[in-house]
Amino acid sequence: MSLSVRFASLVIALPLLAPPALANPNPQSGNRVFDRAVDLVEEHFYAPDNLDEFRDAVAITVANLTDMAEADPAVVSDAIDFVLARLETSHVGHFTPDQVDYYELVDVFRFGFRDRVRQLFPPRGRVTYDGIGIASATIDGKTFITDVYDGGPADRAGLMVGDEIVALDGQPFHEVESFRGRAGVAVSLTVARTVEGPSIDVAVDVERLSPGVGFVSAIADSAEVIEHDGRSIGYLRLWAYTDRQVKSVIEEALSGPLADTEALVLDLRSRWGGAPPTAADTFVGGSPDMSMTYRSGETNTIHARWRKPLVAIIDEGTRSGMEILAYALKDNNITLVGQPTAADVVAGRAFLLPDDSMLEVAVADVFVDGVRLEGAGVAPHIDVPFDVRYAAGADPQRAAALDEVVRQLNAAMTVPKTP
Repeated sequence: MSLSVRFASLVIALPLLAPPALANPNPQSGNRVFDRAVDLVEEHFYAPDNLDEFRDAVAITVANLTDMAEADPAVVSDAIDFVLARLETSHVGHFTPDQVDYYELVDVFRFGFRDRVRQLFPPRGRVTYDGIGIASATIDGKTFITDVYDGGPADRAGLMVGDEIVALDGQPFHEVESFRGRAGVAVSLTVARTVEGPSIDVAVDVERLSPGVGFVSAIADSAEVIEHDGRSIGYLRLWAYTDRQVKSVIEEALSGPLADTEALVLDLRSRWGGAPPTAADTFVGGSPDMSMTYRSGETNTIHARWRKPLVAIIDEGTRSGMEILAYALKDNNITLVGQPTAADVVAGRAFLLPDDSMLEVAVADVFVDGVRLEGAGVAPHIDVPFDVRYAAGADPQRAAALDEVVRQLNAAMTVPKTP
């Protein structure tokens, strides 16, 4: 996995005023993209006393890379990743337009550089890219689908988490470039579902995707009623909590299709974070339910709270604001199933560099009830590993969460009532 992915995770995003520019002690490379990235770290990184290793890496890079002013963009990107890695914190990373992450994060941070976004995505600055609604990762030299967004083109086509991507239309696969300019076209994705098994071709439609809208839709489409061991269990996956509509979508699911279920499995294995500090109130808070009915008979949910048994799933994709949600659930005795969270809980701010790539910088430390989750994360009560490779539809963490919530329901039935 690339350094930019390993060291960047989202999202606690803060709209901060820029501090006064500080003198930059680093040598200039002559490359405006690299030098601007270095300047931004010097100006905004939340722990300026911890920049020694970063500055050493900058000096090494400038001394050893010749002709930086005219360097290939890939070389510059690698150089930025190299120096950022020395910061050893989350919410730091460099993202380029050949990554799905770039579009998702530019959409998250778009209000911080809205004028540039309008130039990149004219006329209104609505961030979009051509794709099929997946995320992928290279593991041991092979590319695997790590996420299939609910209700998206890949989901409708039957692609699965864990599928190895062998080719697209017979050519090597690139997560953005393979689809660029092909919205409205059906492509053939060649995948392998087992280590030794044959490859299969899956026809999937390419669509013009808007990340924020897509995440909200995926959350809504993830709502599912599962019959498990004679119990009716609701399931909801929070792909990202980075849009103001997410709270409404959650509450509509809880008061709508999931309302009559006996318990809920809340999946916090997200792409990005962003959950506000009050996100747990929907599940463990004391505020009342509230709706409004208008003259037309239309009823709107203002606040819906889940009051039945709940189990949550976490893993290394549960990050930033979503980790704070996991922490709050655990603090309220909600069982967590899966793997430890990402331990990525500082605040990040994004900047567009001269070549339109995006730099994220950690700008503030974060404490939750006086506890620093950065570097520590949240551990599950029930540890369930999940090797995504060739999963072929199996999801041991979701299966374990369903088993646990049924166990809790059954245990509650055997508790004698107090006379």
